[in-house]
Amino acid sequence: MMNRFIAATFAALLISFYFPVDRAHSAETKPNIIYLMLDEWGYFESGHMGNQDLITPNIDRFAAEGMQFTNAYAGAPVCGPTRCSLLTGLHAGHMSMRANSGFAPIRADEPTLGSVLKTRGYATGGFGKWGIGGRGTSGVPEKHGFDTFFGYYDQVHAHTFYPQYLIRNSAEVPLAGNDGLSFYEGETHAQDEIFKESIQFIQDHKDEPFFCYLPWTPPHGLWGIDEDDPSWQLFKDKPWTAGQNTDRDARVYAAYMHMVDRQIGEILALLKKLNLDENTIFFLCGDNGGQDYFKSKERPHGFFGPNLNPETGERFRAGKGSLYEGGLKVPYYVRWPGKIEAGSVSDHLFYYPDVMPTLAEIAKAECPETDGLSILATLTHNGTQNQHDHLYWEYVGQTAVRQQNWKAYRSKNREWELYDLSKDIEELNDVSAKHPEVLKQLVSLAQAAHEPVRPGEIYNQELTDKDHSQAPHERNVEALKKAQSQ
Repeated sequence: MMNRFIAATFAALLISFYFPVDRAHSAETKPNIIYLMLDEWGYFESGHMGNQDLITPNIDRFAAEGMQFTNAYAGAPVCGPTRCSLLTGLHAGHMSMRANSGFAPIRADEPTLGSVLKTRGYATGGFGKWGIGGRGTSGVPEKHGFDTFFGYYDQVHAHTFYPQYLIRNSAEVPLAGNDGLSFYEGETHAQDEIFKESIQFIQDHKDEPFFCYLPWTPPHGLWGIDEDDPSWQLFKDKPWTAGQNTDRDARVYAAYMHMVDRQIGEILALLKKLNLDENTIFFLCGDNGGQDYFKSKERPHGFFGPNLNPETGERFRAGKGSLYEGGLKVPYYVRWPGKIEAGSVSDHLFYYPDVMPTLAEIAKAECPETDGLSILATLTHNGTQNQHDHLYWEYVGQTAVRQQNWKAYRSKNREWELYDLSKDIEELNDVSAKHPEVLKQLVSLAQAAHEPVRPGEIYNQELTDKDHSQAPHERNVEALKKAQSQ
């Protein structure tokens, strides 16, 4: 028996020597996925895009090491609906959550990026602004495939960086020293806590495939920052004027962009330290079009010109909240060393419904029915890239549809407009009268794309209202003071 045991052990050692377990290859079949989405980050708000005021060395390096998309579109022009499109793979005509109330939920039975990747054994974590279901609703993240979510559930709650508490899996996590009554002051900055948890999740799951979803709030929000923050030190003494807004707000906005840039750099350094860099695909984007904050007579397109091309002087029309280009065009980059060509640029036309099938293909997961098409072939230059026949959006009375370079737009009950984006990226010349057949085709596509909304449910209105009232808007402050006194 002993000789037989020794022989079997020796044979096993030989097999392991000549045919070792390929753990690296096994991990490569399920690469780690990081998806970082910055709130209201404008298309031209980074150094490599020609912005002279914002300091973004890590974003610039990210672009140089990965692929930049010049034709990426958000799923909607505002926070909540664009997150719904991203997480469910549906366009606005099919989504269950099309309002931007802050707490409106998706339905309980809907798959998300988290639940799809969970089927392939991914650890799933989210950190930042959820926005598709407040507490006490059918849309909470821990019921939609996320092992953990830390941050804000109600996206209006996310308007302050010094809230009394954040949320982890529907439980309140108090933030020390924050009374919740000030836009600008407190002891604990929410983004610092969200970043710490983001980093910790990656460290905790370094030995298994993970999906780290980072819908961070900066640079959007009510701009408050710690006085000793190193990014604030770079901008606090800038001699900037900012029209009707305070000079401080413009400086803090710039500091926020540097803050998240700094944190992106720390994530990239951590991936290399943990030897995860080559097995991690990292997405970086904005959530919707930019906002012309801090505009003045000298800078009528916003102090930092989020939608203004500094080289050509052309501007994407309008901004956040609009279905013109300025509300939908987003910065979009993807980095995957050894898989995605460094410094590459793609003009492939896609939007947020495409993320679900893309991540499902990367993870080799079964993808539910979506309105999207995987862009993995474009990312890796491997295979044939499927193309959309058209893209569709709707939001509060607006409708837009794009087919190749044609884009039709209508606001509320006004007449349809038609633009040729190959010649008129600013959407200044309505050519509907010259091309009635093209417009007719696009209107028909828009009508077919819309279905009546089937919303999620609110189970506990009191709990939903509590989080919604935490943002320190004037209408909430007195109620918050009263609640504290009680």
